[in-house]
Amino acid sequence: MHDINKIRNNADFFIKGWQRRGLDVNLDTILALDKDLRKSITDLQELQTQRNDLSKKFGIAKKNNDKAVYDKLSADVQLIKEKMQSLEEGKEEFSKSLNKELSSLPNIPLDEIPDGKDESSNKIINEYGVKKDASPNHYEIGEELGMLDFDTAAKLSGSRFSILKKDLAQMERAIANFMIDHHVLENGYEEISVPYLVKDDVMFGTGQLPKFADDQFKTEDGFWLIPTAEVPLTNLVRDENLKDNNLPLRFVSYTQCFRKEAGAAGKDTRGLIRLHQFPKVELVSIVKPENSLDELERLLSCAEGILKALELPYRTVILSTGDMGFSAVKTYDLEVWLPGQKLFREISSCSLCGDFQSIRMNTRYKDQKTGKKVFPHTLNGSGLAVGRTLVAILENYYEGSGVVNIPKVLQPYMNGSKKIELENT
Repeated sequence: MHDINKIRNNADFFIKGWQRRGLDVNLDTILALDKDLRKSITDLQELQTQRNDLSKKFGIAKKNNDKAVYDKLSADVQLIKEKMQSLEEGKEEFSKSLNKELSSLPNIPLDEIPDGKDESSNKIINEYGVKKDASPNHYEIGEELGMLDFDTAAKLSGSRFSILKKDLAQMERAIANFMIDHHVLENGYEEISVPYLVKDDVMFGTGQLPKFADDQFKTEDGFWLIPTAEVPLTNLVRDENLKDNNLPLRFVSYTQCFRKEAGAAGKDTRGLIRLHQFPKVELVSIVKPENSLDELERLLSCAEGILKALELPYRTVILSTGDMGFSAVKTYDLEVWLPGQKLFREISSCSLCGDFQSIRMNTRYKDQKTGKKVFPHTLNGSGLAVGRTLVAILENYYEGSGVVNIPKVLQPYMNGSKKIELENT
């Protein structure tokens, strides 16, 4: 969410920023609500001063047993109380309306972000590795091995669910364990185990609510299933006054994630690419504003390190204004090559959110040099999507005849095995 003080003082900056995202925002309503809110606060302060003055006079009249003055002051105090109550109710309404307006508006992209309506305007930064020419699709390989079962999953849960068996189930676990170990031991992240169910204000804090409520799963008693570990990890510092010397904070977590994929009807209906439930390793950083751009490059390199270790070909893309996420000011996507589909697919999205989330979470730290309270910057990125990593391994390491080679770095996590193959081969 945006700081209303910044909008008030630099409206053109925000209007132009939202226009780059394809939004024509009229700030008149927001600025009018802001003006009404500030006036109600000023009026309340003035009435409080009057009430305090009357209370002193009230005490003197009571002490002097001056009934006429006492009764007059008593009536005046009661009238002020009623005015204050009415103003307080109005202030609350103005505040709610203002927050509703502000919370629906996305973050402002940095100047360097390419303009565009959608992913067609994304900019390819680099490409790594040698692309394999062709392969069966991952779900064909998994079904050939007898280790990927969508039919039974559909019986249990419906469409967009999967069941992994035997070596593929072990490989999914191996991928996650390797990623966690690498990020903790090599990249210095702190491993966190988080809840999968969270409250409204937690989803609000990272920007999933209120705008994207229809994309989320919600329980009957009001909890939300997390769409990504970014949500609980970032909210670890919710309502906190952090210490300057404790930053940066870097967290990593492996979780199941849950999304309705409401906007993806008819897309990727087969396979592991777009499921309602999927495993992911997530990276989150909380940093000082002056360090956040460098931290984004660091975060990106940590995610890239996993792909390089697995020897999977990929490319790095900077997202355009029309393809960026709601909370981001800059986003890199890592897209892995899938020879079975003959295209690159997103496997990680690394985003800098500026102070957008920390404002929503009411998270600050005290700058030791200036003594001022500052909103830290937040970042998040997949490190990586485990299911899509499994897809990439199946298609890039498929040898043929029911045999899939296991990447070297995963072999210790799979009891030293070098291949996945049919039991009768």
